Amino acid sequence: MSYLQNWFSPGTAPPPSSSGSDQKNKRTIPGSFVAEEELDDGSETETENDVPPAFPSLSSAQRASAPAPANDAKIPTVLSDSMLMPPPPIPAPANATSSGLRSSTRVASSSLLAPMATTQRPPKPSKKVALAPGFGPLDWAKLKSSGEDLRGVDTLLRVPPSVLKSHNKKQDAWTAINGKVYNITPYLPYHPGGEKELMRVAGRDGTKLFSLTHAWVNVDFMLDSCLVGFLVPEPSS
Repeated sequence: MSYLQNWFSPGTAPPPSSSGSDQKNKRTIPGSFVAEEELDDGSETETENDVPPAFPSLSSAQRASAPAPANDAKIPTVLSDSMLMPPPPIPAPANATSSGLRSSTRVASSSLLAPMATTQRPPKPSKKVALAPGFGPLDWAKLKSSGEDLRGVDTLLRVPPSVLKSHNKKQDAWTAINGKVYNITPYLPYHPGGEKELMRVAGRDGTKLFSLTHAWVNVDFMLDSCLVGFLVPEPSS
């Protein structure tokens, strides 16, 4: 033990001895001079309240600015069939009469008006002619997708009736349908009704005849590659 006394300086006193009660709460770690206190068994915090605090705080600005809940708020109820909006009325058929007057079929006299709404086939369909080989509907669709110029113009035009009237030859035939002017020259040999029937609308507004014969045909898709321009009124002099 004499060599241990040399570790302390002459003015240093040895540590005081622990009392018996302190020895109970401390235990000596083997191989060292440090005494470690016993682990807390949780007896001191046994009576504490573990409920988390309110968020936001009861005195926070968020709670102060929140509207007070209504005491008379009602729980929404499920509406019954009698409380719902009634269904819309069934539309009347196209041929129904109104106020005892028979509805007549009105045909637009000008392509500047709205196109006709009828899609019913006429009672006497137009006659079809035998087309030459290579001029069927599939051949026309192939020609449209080939990239060939079927318009005959570089840009879309504003076509007055006087200009449209000059294009009435088989080699240069224009017509107007629903306000759009088409170059029907390349479509003549592909027309199921024959070239003679299609030339009836060459150089003029063909909306009336087109609506009477086959209004269910989508002319915008059939002749989209032949679009020349739009029909406009005659310029004022």
